[in-house]
Amino acid sequence: MSTVVNQDRRQRAVLRLDPDVKQRAEYWAERRGYRSVNEYMAEAVDEKIRRENLDYDLPTLEIARLNQLVDEMKALSTNAANLERVVTQGFDSLIGLTRGDNYLLDAEEGELSA
Repeated sequence: MSTVVNQDRRQRAVLRLDPDVKQRAEYWAERRGYRSVNEYMAEAVDEKIRRENLDYDLPTLEIARLNQLVDEMKALSTNAANLERVVTQGFDSLIGLTRGDNYLLDAEEGELSA
């Protein structure tokens, strides 16, 4: 049950709101500088449709948090690789000591220089 209103080709839609929701919509419409609560609600419906279509910009704080999490994952990956390297080298050294293949167990050849 839509009719064309004015020359801008917009159509009228009837909307029923809870009194508390209407009061909050009027508050935000005034605070955001809309000429009427109807313009605010039309923009809200358009924004909701964009969100349903996954077509929206992430706010700056969400982008910053996401970048922080990505950096932390990268650091964690680097730390895990370093830990793996240290453990592997430690076990290689222990195995070398038990076999007697370590350079520290070689006999001395000559005097030590001071």
